[in-house]
Amino acid sequence: MAPPKVLGQNRQTSTAALRTGVTTRRQNAVLNNLLKQPNVRDTRSKRKAEASPLKEKTAKRSAFANITNAITTLGGQSHVLKKTITQAKQHDNKKSGSNIAVNKPGSIVKPILTKSKPSRVKPIIIKDQKKVEISSKVVKCIEVRQSIESEKSDGSLYISALEDITDSIRFSGISSTVTKEHDKNETEKEENIENKENVCETKPEENDKNNVSFVEEKKVSATTLMMVPQRKLPEGVQWDFDVENWLDPFQVSHYAMDIFEYLKSRESLFTISNYMERQVSLSQWMRALLVDWMVEVQESFELNHETLYLAVKLVDLYLTKVTVSKETLQLLGAASLFIACKFDERIPPMVEDFLYICDGAYSQRELIRMEISVLKVVNFDLGIPLSYRFLRRYARCAKVSMSTLTLARFILEHSLMDYSMITFSDSKMAAAALLLAMLMKDLGGWTPTLEYYSGYKLEDIRDICHLLNHSLHKKQKDSLMTVRNKYSHPVFHEVAKLPLKETLDI
Repeated sequence: MAPPKVLGQNRQTSTAALRTGVTTRRQNAVLNNLLKQPNVRDTRSKRKAEASPLKEKTAKRSAFANITNAITTLGGQSHVLKKTITQAKQHDNKKSGSNIAVNKPGSIVKPILTKSKPSRVKPIIIKDQKKVEISSKVVKCIEVRQSIESEKSDGSLYISALEDITDSIRFSGISSTVTKEHDKNETEKEENIENKENVCETKPEENDKNNVSFVEEKKVSATTLMMVPQRKLPEGVQWDFDVENWLDPFQVSHYAMDIFEYLKSRESLFTISNYMERQVSLSQWMRALLVDWMVEVQESFELNHETLYLAVKLVDLYLTKVTVSKETLQLLGAASLFIACKFDERIPPMVEDFLYICDGAYSQRELIRMEISVLKVVNFDLGIPLSYRFLRRYARCAKVSMSTLTLARFILEHSLMDYSMITFSDSKMAAAALLLAMLMKDLGGWTPTLEYYSGYKLEDIRDICHLLNHSLHKKQKDSLMTVRNKYSHPVFHEVAKLPLKETLDI
């Protein structure tokens, strides 16, 4: 092979230098430039892949298959179709050696069916279409289809919009047997539909009867729900509170009595014993101080009153079973409030909020571990009957005023700090607090209406009422004045400032 030509240098000198093997710096630079030059393009013809698509069609590779989008819209088919038709005709003519004109007007061209794979696209057949006129454009499309199929490989997935069109036209226009079979299938389908209609003609009466009976049952159930029942009340009961609010869905008057009877039956599961004897490091005053702090937290966070009562109940239940040191008593109160907030509050405070109110005395890990411990002690059962819920029920049934209910709430919340009240049931505490509030306002004693809705007679709550009155007369220290200051506000009708009863006439 002859050495390559060097630009700007005599060919003979370069060949002579290369033959003798003597080179200079300039020649070395020239040789390096020659080595760095790109290779001369190979003029050999590349072997064309078999069954490649036409050049006019640009194939795009999909993520799952090799699907072309050469003809994307119906508006852009005309010029692409003409090019593909002419080229396909030229290709066929070269193969056959004939010189048949493609676009001769008036010439009748018979389609030549070649051996090709059946299309994967189902033919589109229009109902009641027996004959389809094949125009010259349709013939051209069929011939293009044949030329395209001849170039396809056996395992190709080359599908286009043109293929769908030609398949539907070819199968519907050429094959008359397909149309005949289609007509037979259509007639069979119509006969089957007529038979089904004949069968269904006997069923509407039964369906109508079933529908009428179903509608009647719905009407009966709706009327029973809307009907206000007539109950026979015990002697002395002034009104039936549930019947009066029967149509109010928020009062759940249909089963309100059952709900509170169920809560009363669960009180035996959460009894609190005299645990202060086992708590070596604690005292009654320390417990009262903790409850006072919990009331302050409830007021500062604007929590529900049910949250406070549940938290105090969790503290007492935990102290009944577990011995707690003086240093972890506030941690127990914070964890109990945290659990109660999750149970009763719509938007409970964050963990950081409870760590902040503890003045950084405990870490987040300690608070969560105490929360887990409390939940294990109560066996994760937080449906504890609370005295505050019973009080609202009794006050509503007795139809007392809001100021009287607020006074009863003050008495009941003040009793949370009294350790001597922990052994009584919550329903009795609520009834006794309401009775004391009515006596302080001179509204009478325990009526048959309250006896009917609470289920307690006067003898059942008399002693508790005396204890509550005695607790209010105790002079509290300044560190335990949160409840009294809270109910001295005008928002709570200043019920804490009302004069107390020295003796109770019950």
